[in-house]
This record gives sequence, C-alpha cells and structure tokens, in this order.
Amino acid sequence: MADLSFLMLIYVFVLAIFVGFELITKVPPTLHTPLMSGSNAISGITIVGAILSAGMEEFTISTILGLCAVIFAVINVVGGFMVTDRMLKMFKKK
Repeated sequence: MADLSFLMLIYVFVLAIFVGFELITKVPPTLHTPLMSGSNAISGITIVGAILSAGMEEFTISTILGLCAVIFAVINVVGGFMVTDRMLKMFKKK
C-alpha cells in the first residue's frame, strides 16, 4: 500500500513538472514581471511553512527537509526580486 501511494506521488510530481513547463513557455514577455511578483509571494508563504517545519523540537527528517525548504525558498525569493527589479529598470526612461 505504501509503494502505491509513493508511486502516485511521483506520478503527480512528474505531471506537475510537465504542466509547469508548458505554462511557463506559453507566458508572453509582458506578463513575466507580474508573474514573478506573484511567485515571490507564494515563495514567501513557503518560507513561513518551512520555518514552522524546521523549528520542530525533535530532530527528524522533516526538520532537515524544512531547513532545505527554507534555504531554497529564500534563494527563490531573493532571485525573483532581483530579476523583477532588473526587468522594471528596462522600462524606465533614461
């Protein structure tokens, strides 16, 4: 039973990769800045959840995964803001 649920999770993960790739490649360039801001907000929520998971009192695999999630989400937010700022500078008049 555990193997079946694990295979289902892998199946959903692979489908999410394909759907995400298709969605990103179909976005016109004029919408990239608003979408980056939205994804930064979602990553901010991810940081809060990851901090809650990493801050557990007992040291388990979920604590390690929570710490990894905090690190990756912070990288994503900082990189997203840097890209958004760079794109917004392209539209400013000199």
